[in-house]
Amino acid sequence: MALVNVSTRECDGQVVVVLRGVLDVADAVSVAAALAAVAAREREIIVDLAGLAFMDSSGVAALVHGRKQARVAGGELLLVAPQPQVLRVLTLTRMLDVFRVCASVDEAVRSVNHSPRVAEPVAQRRLGNFSWPRAAKRQGKPTGERGGPLPAQASQQAGA
Repeated sequence: MALVNVSTRECDGQVVVVLRGVLDVADAVSVAAALAAVAAREREIIVDLAGLAFMDSSGVAALVHGRKQARVAGGELLLVAPQPQVLRVLTLTRMLDVFRVCASVDEAVRSVNHSPRVAEPVAQRRLGNFSWPRAAKRQGKPTGERGGPLPAQASQQAGA
C-alpha cells in the first residue's frame, strides 16, 4: 500500500510534482521513477512538499535522483514548502545546501521563469571542478579545503 500520493499539475507553464503523505523506503523507488519521467520531458521540476508529513533518507535519495535527472537534461529540481519534519531531514542530511528551496509554488515558478539558464555541455558539467584538483594532488601540490590548489598557487599557475 502506497503511503505517498504523487500527482502532477501545471502552474504558469511549469510542471509541479505534488507529494502528499509519507515518503519512506516503501515508495522511494516509485517517486524517483516519477521524477525521472517528468525530467525526461521537462527541464525544470518544482516539487511541492507542503502535503508531505514525513520523509526518511530513502525519500531524500529519491529527490536527489530526480535532481540529477533534471540537471542532466539541463534543468533543475526545486523544493517547495517542506513541512517541519521534512525540513529537519533535509537539514540533517545537508540537502538544504544542494536544493533550491522556495516558500511557495508561485515563488518557485517566478524564480524559474526569471532565471535565464545558459546551457552547459553535459561532459563539462560532469568533470567541472573534479578534474583539476586531482591533477594538483597527483603533482604533489598542497590543496585547499575543497581539493583545489591554494589561492597563492592558483595565481602562480595562472601567471606561469
